[in-house]
Amino acid sequence: MNVTVRGHRQACRTVDFDAATNTVRLIEQRLLPHRFVILSSTDYQKTACAIRDMVVRGAPAIAATAAYGLAQGARAFRGRDLARFTAHLERVRTTLEAARPTAVDPVNALRQVLQAMREGRTVAQQQDLALAAARAFADASVAHCEAIGRHGLPLIQDGTRVLTHCNAGWLACVDVGTATAPLYAAQAAGRQFHVFCDETRPRCQGASLTAWELAHQGVSHHVLADNAAGHLMQRGEIDLVIVGSDRVLGRTGHVANKIGTYTKAVLAHRHRLPFYVAIPLSTLDWELRDGSEIPIEERSEDEVLGAWGAVATPGLRSSASTSASTSRPGRPAYVRIANPSSHARNPGFDVTPPELITGIITPVGIFKPRELWRQRQRLGGPA
Repeated sequence: MNVTVRGHRQACRTVDFDAATNTVRLIEQRLLPHRFVILSSTDYQKTACAIRDMVVRGAPAIAATAAYGLAQGARAFRGRDLARFTAHLERVRTTLEAARPTAVDPVNALRQVLQAMREGRTVAQQQDLALAAARAFADASVAHCEAIGRHGLPLIQDGTRVLTHCNAGWLACVDVGTATAPLYAAQAAGRQFHVFCDETRPRCQGASLTAWELAHQGVSHHVLADNAAGHLMQRGEIDLVIVGSDRVLGRTGHVANKIGTYTKAVLAHRHRLPFYVAIPLSTLDWELRDGSEIPIEERSEDEVLGAWGAVATPGLRSSASTSASTSRPGRPAYVRIANPSSHARNPGFDVTPPELITGIITPVGIFKPRELWRQRQRLGGPA
């Protein structure tokens, strides 16, 4: 997608790889929307930390990062002993896979890269295959998002008012996005619509990331407090909900996504509004048999008890007069907002049952959640 930095508009991917230096290049998303920085991760342990610490986040984006991290770890190996190389690869894989447990996309990405590497007979051949497979995964992820946009385009008509939750845009993917793909396709088709971005506490990815994306793309939008969606639905001001996902069970249609997604699905069901989930094929989990089996990440209580923001610096204009292309960055700071002696629970995700979901938007079409298993061959699932 396009981003304007210091007055210059440029195309950018969230995740990329520099083969000359064996580094994974990532947009430092914790600094957005105040600063745009490209971070270079120099080894697979640092790449795993970037995933864990949410330098990069969003299931498709961390999947591509894990794929590149595996290639990075493979290419860092010195020697010709295949047995030692295989043991090294297992350490790299487990490190990357453990970084964020809820999303299934990194697991699927690592499997694809390892499968491709098996065609090589020497360490050098497998190292080359690892990078080629990682690049292929990233390119396929972009193609999946573009296809999601084509299939989801009919959902967005002139005047449609869409609610999103968290960030399932190009920042959460390699490019284009999942939940945003139909929006960008509709924009390209000349349709006029409006987006409400849930702020998505506690990390506020909707307010800081989705709104930043839409501003740079020139899409009409408002940031919405998480608790305000029901009010707007009740007043008839929302027509449609589209979210992304970190894991969709192909056997049942259960959806794991950012905490608060289940709440929005319940509200949409109460107000008879369509609720869609947009995913690439890497988000499908064909093994788990019930939503209760999905591992839910518990994150630091500090995310709930406080908030990160930018402290205004001299010359920084107010938000009412600052554009995405001209704002001066403030100093990042953490501010405690809760009672000093209180503790917090911070589950990062929740699970939405299939009966609350209108459809799953995939690169090969839109399906009812209970149809996924019957359509598994089209969706890349088991025979």
